Amino acid sequence: MALETWVIKVKTAISHGLHAVKSGAPHPKPLGNKRQSVGVLAFEIAGLMSKLLHLWQSLSDKDVVRLRNESVSLEGVRKIVSNDEAFLLGLACAEMVESLRHAARAVGVLSKRCEDLNLQDFEWFLGEFANTGRDSNHWSLSYKDMEILTKKMDRYVTVTTTLHREMEELSVLESSLRKSLQLHEQQHDSSSLSLSAKEQKIIELQQKIMLQKQEIKCLREKSSWNRSFDSVTLTLARSIFTNLARIKLVFGLGNRYIIVNPSSLPRSLSASATVHPSENPHHFISGPLRSPQREDQRKNDGDDSSANAFFESNSKLLKPPPTTLGAAALALHYANLIIVMEKMIKSPQLVGADARDDLYAMLPSSVRLALRARLRGVGLCRAGDPGLASEWREALTRILGWLAPLAHNMIKWQSERSIEQQNSNLVERTSVYLLQTLYFANTEKTEAAITELLVGLNYIWRFEREMTAKALFACTNLG
Repeated sequence: MALETWVIKVKTAISHGLHAVKSGAPHPKPLGNKRQSVGVLAFEIAGLMSKLLHLWQSLSDKDVVRLRNESVSLEGVRKIVSNDEAFLLGLACAEMVESLRHAARAVGVLSKRCEDLNLQDFEWFLGEFANTGRDSNHWSLSYKDMEILTKKMDRYVTVTTTLHREMEELSVLESSLRKSLQLHEQQHDSSSLSLSAKEQKIIELQQKIMLQKQEIKCLREKSSWNRSFDSVTLTLARSIFTNLARIKLVFGLGNRYIIVNPSSLPRSLSASATVHPSENPHHFISGPLRSPQREDQRKNDGDDSSANAFFESNSKLLKPPPTTLGAAALALHYANLIIVMEKMIKSPQLVGADARDDLYAMLPSSVRLALRARLRGVGLCRAGDPGLASEWREALTRILGWLAPLAHNMIKWQSERSIEQQNSNLVERTSVYLLQTLYFANTEKTEAAITELLVGLNYIWRFEREMTAKALFACTNLG
């Protein structure tokens, strides 16, 4: 009887204790001086911080140099996307701005729960800053201050990730305890030795849970879990404003959208000079990007009355032209197709008839028509010329050398954003831009390259079959 009473007490205590741990956000309390903490929203906030940290990193001098010298200069990008460097850099800029815009929307939702009136109007102030450069609240930081802020945000992200993992471990321990208690109740008539062992297991689980709860409590204190909405939103607002100022500086957008105090941002080496070297051959920024005398004139150059004028103008750049794979919604499909062909070309001897049929089924009608025209009459010819087979292999290797990276980038870009939507944004991100994928690739040029790969693959496949048949025939004769 005493044992059963003890078990019931353990179940009740654990149930109430764990409910408090998993409840996330604090319970509603009467209005008072203490500000409401973000609670379970800390995980979403860590995701936002992770995005903003990645964006800041991609705006460093080193990454901007890599963008221009490597990403924009990819052979595949130049062949089937565009060879206009200004256009490609514009796409990279627009994608960064759009990423910042998505983060700002989430921060705008958080800002509505702040007590500070300026933070509640975060979206309005951001629109004002984006369109005119006016920073009424001084949320845009200097480069040095931003580096300090990024370290603080990085700690929050790391601790929150650990907190998430520890809470999952706590959930596993809870589940084990519940199962042990249920099993104990079902076997209460068993021998005292058996009950004693199960009782000991329950006690051990209870101790582990208590230790786990203490660890979680400690991690909550270190993370943003117990921070107020005002504190967290201010941190995010400063990061967004500083990132936006950096984007304008790097891509030279100050001549249309004014930056009031750009000299507070970068170090001596200017990323803006890296992107636009002809505008600043010495790679230094020595003052504001605008002339005070022309400020009013530039304000009136465009219609900046809309709070989203700056963001909307950049979003339009990301709309793919009608001649691209993105407009035809074929970018991801063609990426998968190219990767399948890449594997076949590497090992043509392993390609069976079923695999060929599956590949053919993946082809859109336009590629099928082009392929039939190229292969007309080829089926009647033998494919036994080693020299021609070698030439085809070299040609296919060259094409895949510039086409396959774009296909793999397309898959990587898409998968990162799919994981993002499913996994609280706590994922590692790579610096893959849309311009490095098939999204803006010219449909006609891409299909021509794919058709060439298919023609070459057809010859190589037939050559391998003939060589295999000859070898088998020779072995049969020798036998």
